[in-house]
Amino acid sequence: MRTWVLLFGLLAASGVGAQTNNACGSLVNYAFGPYDYRAATRDQKSLVENAHFTAGVELLQTRKTGTFGHDIGYTLRAFPNHPRALLAMQKLVEKEKRNPAEDAPYTIDCFYERALRFRPDDYVVRLLYVSFLIERGDLKEVPAHLAYVNQTEADNAFAMYNLGLVYFDLKDYGQALAHAHKALALGLPRTDLKTKLERVNKWEEPAAAPVAEAASKPDASASGVP
Repeated sequence: MRTWVLLFGLLAASGVGAQTNNACGSLVNYAFGPYDYRAATRDQKSLVENAHFTAGVELLQTRKTGTFGHDIGYTLRAFPNHPRALLAMQKLVEKEKRNPAEDAPYTIDCFYERALRFRPDDYVVRLLYVSFLIERGDLKEVPAHLAYVNQTEADNAFAMYNLGLVYFDLKDYGQALAHAHKALALGLPRTDLKTKLERVNKWEEPAAAPVAEAASKPDASASGVP
């Protein structure tokens, strides 16, 4: 699985409970939530994670209340945009070689669709979905998702850096370099992307900021020139 942190045609936003006839199901969850994982309280997270998404479940090593598909699926119904749970479900599908995974209510494709339908502004989930599509070799939707993140997160150093890593995976080294420079300009000095670009001889240092023209001119009054 590609790594880039550690995150998608655009999927339309809709309110909770809308699109009840959607092939990937309604977002209504009568048991708990759904909650935006980014804004959920510690108590809301711990209530679900301690019961269904323990470290053993996340690593697909130790079951908790049933099958891994059941517990990760419960977590994603409560928090549709839970990034680690999405990755865990993706790994489970790969491990079991079945989609949906055993006892999971939806396919991994649907879990990503639900996450973006729930919170289309979650750039981390959007980039996770992009990485999933790249791994699968399904690139037709990728440009629109990348454009969305570029437009909505232009001032977010982490988003620009992670976009650079995705562009590197796509072998679009020009865009990878441009986004590495953007992240640097926004104050994120991470070097992983620089190292990747150096290994393929595609790294260039950012252009130096131009010196103000006025500062380079002599002071006419001091020289006695009228």
